[in-house]
Amino acid sequence: METEYILAYDIGTTGLKTCLFRMGDRLQLVQSAIQEYPIQLLENGGAEQNPEDWWNSLQSTTKRILDKSDIEVSQIKGISFCSQMQGLVLVDSDFNPVRPAMSYMDQRASNEMKAGIQYGIKIEGINIIKLFVSLWVTGAVAASVKDPIWKYKWVEKNEPDLFTKVRWWFDVKEFLIARCTGEAVMTRDSAFATFLYNSRVGKGHWSKLLTKLFKINFNHLPKIVNSYDQVGVLTERAAKFLGLSPGTAVFGGGGDASLIGVGAGAVEEGDTHIYAGTSGWVSTVTKQRKVDISARIASIVGANQNFYNYFGEQETSGKCLQWVKDHLALDEIDLYLEKKQINEGPDAVYESLFEFMFDSIKDTEPGSNGVIFTPWLHGNRCPFEDPNSRGMFFNIGLNTGKRTLIRSVVEGILFHKKWIIELSDKKIKTSDHIRFVGGVARSAFICQILADMTGKKIERIVHPENAGAMGAAALAILGLGKVKTFAEIKTMIPISDVFLPNLKYKSVYDKNFRVFKRLYMQNKKNFAILNSGDE
Repeated sequence: METEYILAYDIGTTGLKTCLFRMGDRLQLVQSAIQEYPIQLLENGGAEQNPEDWWNSLQSTTKRILDKSDIEVSQIKGISFCSQMQGLVLVDSDFNPVRPAMSYMDQRASNEMKAGIQYGIKIEGINIIKLFVSLWVTGAVAASVKDPIWKYKWVEKNEPDLFTKVRWWFDVKEFLIARCTGEAVMTRDSAFATFLYNSRVGKGHWSKLLTKLFKINFNHLPKIVNSYDQVGVLTERAAKFLGLSPGTAVFGGGGDASLIGVGAGAVEEGDTHIYAGTSGWVSTVTKQRKVDISARIASIVGANQNFYNYFGEQETSGKCLQWVKDHLALDEIDLYLEKKQINEGPDAVYESLFEFMFDSIKDTEPGSNGVIFTPWLHGNRCPFEDPNSRGMFFNIGLNTGKRTLIRSVVEGILFHKKWIIELSDKKIKTSDHIRFVGGVARSAFICQILADMTGKKIERIVHPENAGAMGAAALAILGLGKVKTFAEIKTMIPISDVFLPNLKYKSVYDKNFRVFKRLYMQNKKNFAILNSGDE
């Protein structure tokens, strides 16, 4: 019997990863390839990318995988997508971008948000009428300057000539689906993330009430599909460009917030997963549509239309580790003083500089000798929405060394996840065992700290950095009818390690955690003075 494969494209903030999976009782990663691309951070708070970079990255990574794999393209039975969410990709009728894509990180639309929702009688800073209507219809509200509505309104106001050329409003993967199939669609999870989607049970469509309330052109919104739906097939033109077979099935896939949980195997009611990549979050599968406005946690629409994900997001997670590697570890400190390429060559001991960095701090004291790091390097979303908040090292003393600072960064990103867990438990209980995925989860050192800090049993899947692509592949398999239910997907996701909490460190972590939670409110005004741009 011919072996069958799925190609899954994971479109991230800084690069695209393409994974080839073999179908069977377990999803097996066969090959992967990565292509990096830039993101432009503008002085006005903008964050933009060129959609053509994504499209060209599909081509280059697909070619590399096919060159390395001894398979026929006819064996690839479907392609699917997992991508960054809440981008704004405005295209014309030929699916050509009318301007650069606005990343989820883009925060220049503060004036549009103020005019659109921060006026009149307010609750939590949000207009009371728009708040209650949004909560009733979609179960959430566009309360962040980074939400797509405000990006859309920014283009409408500031680039009116370009705005007249807009035919479709896409998220990131929808642009690529359109290029592959010639179909204008948006998956339910991406539609929900616009906060213009009616997510009430039995509904599941664009809300004309909300589009009217926020003055959105309803005709810009594409057809809504399920994540496991076959949207179409590869056109002759797209197949030639990618080096694949015309007619290959193309599935909707989903955003990273939806599919990483699927790829983690957290698919049944009550299952919790934690993701730590560039950003991070805590998410629990639930049948309840709940929202905690004060904590910025809501039940978001996921890949399974019968459930929600109770979801709290951390804006910068692994990105903090990237920062500490580049600016603290690599900047002429004794950790890297010999300037050796310790992860390259035949004698390399470590797979990456991150692995070397974590190994170098493994003997530092839990609690970092009272030093606390706040991981808000690009603002934050949950449990407070503040684009002005920033990172800091708190409680440094004369004896504080570099390794202690590095450990405090690790603990800081995990304290923030512990905070989201604590707030989530008030409405939707997180599970006692948690699937931990994302690039950060490759470190057993960090997995153990997370277990010690939260008191939870932490389960790490095989290839945790590929959870999003694995989720996309699993949905394609569901769409092909190879499995019948989401529950069956869980059996396809292999666990590699389990980390049990060491309770002897509980008291020191709890003490630091109490201080960590107070640092934002005690410095909120200071962040505004330094970072708001106001004189």
